[in-house]
Amino acid sequence: MAESKPSKVSLLTERCETCPAATALSPEGASITVALAGQPNVGKSTVFNLLTGLCQHVGNWPGKTVEQKTGYFCYKGLNMSLVDLPGTYSLSANSPEELVAREFIIRERPDVVALVVDAAILERSLYLLAELLHLGAPVVLGLNMVDVAEQHGVHIEAHVLEAALGIPVVPMVATRNQGVHEFAQAIVDVVHDPQPQQPCRPEIREDHRRVMEELLALIHEHVPTPYPKDWVALKLLEGDVEVTRMMRERLPEQTLAQVDAILHQHEDAVLAVAGGRYDWIGRMIRAAVVRPRVGRITMTERIDRIATHPFWGLLLLAGVLALVFWLTYTVAAPIQDWMERAIVQDFARWSAQRLVSAPAWISGLLVDGVIGGVGTMLTFAPILFVFFVAMSFLEDVGYMARAAYVMDRFMHAMGLHGKSFLPLFLGFGCNVPAVLGTRIIEDRRARLMTILLAPLVPCTARLAVLAVLVPAFFPEHSMLVSLGLVLLPLCFLALGGVLINRLVLKNDQAAFIMELPLYHVPNLRTIGLNVWQRMLSFFKKAGTVILGVSVVVWALATLPNGEIETSLLAGMGRWLAPLGGLMGLDWRLLVALMGSFIAKENVLATLGVLYGIGEEGLPDMLSSAVSPASGLAFLVVTMLFIPCVATLAVVRQETNSWRWTLLGTGLLLLLSLLAGMAAYQLATWLL
Repeated sequence: MAESKPSKVSLLTERCETCPAATALSPEGASITVALAGQPNVGKSTVFNLLTGLCQHVGNWPGKTVEQKTGYFCYKGLNMSLVDLPGTYSLSANSPEELVAREFIIRERPDVVALVVDAAILERSLYLLAELLHLGAPVVLGLNMVDVAEQHGVHIEAHVLEAALGIPVVPMVATRNQGVHEFAQAIVDVVHDPQPQQPCRPEIREDHRRVMEELLALIHEHVPTPYPKDWVALKLLEGDVEVTRMMRERLPEQTLAQVDAILHQHEDAVLAVAGGRYDWIGRMIRAAVVRPRVGRITMTERIDRIATHPFWGLLLLAGVLALVFWLTYTVAAPIQDWMERAIVQDFARWSAQRLVSAPAWISGLLVDGVIGGVGTMLTFAPILFVFFVAMSFLEDVGYMARAAYVMDRFMHAMGLHGKSFLPLFLGFGCNVPAVLGTRIIEDRRARLMTILLAPLVPCTARLAVLAVLVPAFFPEHSMLVSLGLVLLPLCFLALGGVLINRLVLKNDQAAFIMELPLYHVPNLRTIGLNVWQRMLSFFKKAGTVILGVSVVVWALATLPNGEIETSLLAGMGRWLAPLGGLMGLDWRLLVALMGSFIAKENVLATLGVLYGIGEEGLPDMLSSAVSPASGLAFLVVTMLFIPCVATLAVVRQETNSWRWTLLGTGLLLLLSLLAGMAAYQLATWLL
């Protein structure tokens, strides 16, 4: 006899025991699965957060880099597992998000699909509903942002729309927690209703209905369970790649030939399918929606005259980015400095005093390895917090889409989307939020390219190294040299994007299609939960890698006798001395580069230790001990060197692939060494 599986109720209770929302769960109640669906920027995340609070699990879908969020809550004794499906505009096979959403609904068969739509742009939002109704799952429609719709002169009679659709329709203002309880009640009512839903579903255009019937008759017996037969027929007419492949593997040869003949004769059937959906949407809109008077200019249109203007939009974006930079340097940077002094350094000294009687290796491991490595990661928190708050605010208010729109033509030359710009910009503060910020990019190819290119953006730690060392090597031309060193990795970023796009991806670009949502007041609860989840994810996943690498590097810098000058790390530096000679670098400079793997600012501390002098006197020492040509080569390699361990950790996390992570790191290593050699040879010839 097969081993019995634990009930969903027990799993829900166990998973939520440590969650503040766990008290709302009922161990005695029944349990259901609810799929939360919706297009991007319709307030789906706000609804998800309101229903589940902090009782959430965030990960990736099996075999995908698409984020999976599952939350748990109880309403009137009914335990619900709420699965937040990726935001999609349709259920075609054009992206991993669309495949994930439709495969979950078809294969997992949730008890209810809760669809959230934007009431202000209902006509565009209903297209996803038109596809969902063919999947067979009961649907509850959440009509969100009705207040924004009213502000724009759009009035929706929810009860009329409910009667026309044949499914529950609940008006909501999720940012004010209005209608969310009624939304949950509608889900409960659908579950308890013994009668199956009989929704008004869209039909294919009349001139192709006979074709649809012929195709359905041919494939009827061969459609695998649990795929709906009429949905499969529609997808074949649409030319859906995944469904076509699935049916080609199952249809007998003779039947397949007949199906191919029908599809070949009616290649325009995709227009008939879409046309039928738009006709259906038009009927629903005419029945329940009152439009604003002709000629009325909305608030969104007024703002977008500037925000999306080819010139003024760029100026506005520059102002927004300057504000983010200002907040970082005036708010986050001082806090980071304070944390470095008051928490990391003071705690390290306190720990060293407490461990004075312990063996030296234990004290060194805890103080230098654990506290030094993980403490550096903790100091990233203020910068991450400011950037995550800024990103979440811009997303929630609706400006992020405008920033992507005005930058798209510039990013397009590198094979990227406009959405890639803001994550890359975040890299000037820290490459970690730059990589994490790529989650706003739906297209996997563009997201992967952005992740691989993000470490080329010079972060504040590298800029700090420049600020100290450039005046030491080039006191009379420090500003000009600093500017060139900052522009160097940005030039390689642009060149790398063009080369990858043309040589590797063969200009295989997905169309950049983005909904420009209406502006609305941001929801502080949603912003807070987004920031919390992103910060927690960083500390959990990147922190474990940083801890391990910090211990390894500490061991290499300590063994065998506790002196860094005679350590294994120094031995590696001396072993690499011939390579360093091509760049004019001695073993000390090579060891400093390797130490930058933990944190880029470690370059200064490591050089201070190796040259037997503090960071304050380091510039004078280096100006006399290192030639300008060698100094230039060292700075060039520093600006292009492999990313720090925190960045490497989140690259692995976001790509879900060691292959891409190591490939990107290897290319950066090769690029930095070649550029360092070229810089040394050129400087030796010129200076």
